Amino acid sequence: MEEVQALVRRALAEDVGSGDVTTAATVDEDARARALITQKAAGVLYGLAPAAAAFALLDEQAVTEPLAEEGVWREQAGPVMAVHGRARALLTAERTALNFLAHLSGVATMAARAVRAVEGTGTKVLDTRKTTPGLRALEKAAVRAGGADNHRAGLYDAILIKENHIAAAGGVARAIARARAHAPELAATLEVEVRDAEEIEQALAAGASRLLLDNMDEQRLRAAVAQVAGRAQLEASGGVTLQTLRACAQTGIEWVSMGALTHSAPALDVSMTLELCS
Repeated sequence: MEEVQALVRRALAEDVGSGDVTTAATVDEDARARALITQKAAGVLYGLAPAAAAFALLDEQAVTEPLAEEGVWREQAGPVMAVHGRARALLTAERTALNFLAHLSGVATMAARAVRAVEGTGTKVLDTRKTTPGLRALEKAAVRAGGADNHRAGLYDAILIKENHIAAAGGVARAIARARAHAPELAATLEVEVRDAEEIEQALAAGASRLLLDNMDEQRLRAAVAQVAGRAQLEASGGVTLQTLRACAQTGIEWVSMGALTHSAPALDVSMTLELCS
């Protein structure tokens, strides 16, 4: 929660700067109000915590009331959260609260759509490190809220050898050997990016247990599945969209990773209305 508050505090500082001139000019200092946040499109909500934090950081006496559950697909528009507090604080925090809620709900909604697309195939949808700087933990939590799975959190918790690592190390086998020697505690889940049948064989010969099939179309994915024949687990990545996702999943791979879950998720439409309290 401290990390969320720090993020929201920075977002407020960016927006408010030296002060909310419009609100100060138009709203009485002692006015109190009730704000209602509403979801206006179908999707999955996530981000109530940072939204509530935005109001609380400007009015520590503000009372927030969740009116909807996170991580659940809602087909119809409806209320999300009510907030009671100082009118000036509610108005000044409005945009920051809605920015977090709309973006994170958009990520959760995209994840939910992706999970629906692969339903029945046995394939799991993963996110990537293509996240908004500073928001990775929240975006990955939103992915989980939408029902998809997280890939590695960062560069520190898993080994993923990509083409530039292979080039720098002097080949697939040498890259794998060096990675295992450097971080043996992560060797069991070591993954190697491969681009063709030759690299697949090199990685398998070196003992890789997980292969990342880079930018392969459906035909090449099926060929890779047949070539590997269960000797390693397979992940497809690169250019996957909601439209192509199911075809990828039906090739027999274990995972499909989608950077679009975080870097291209449209914001969910949410809005806030305010009523002064008598």
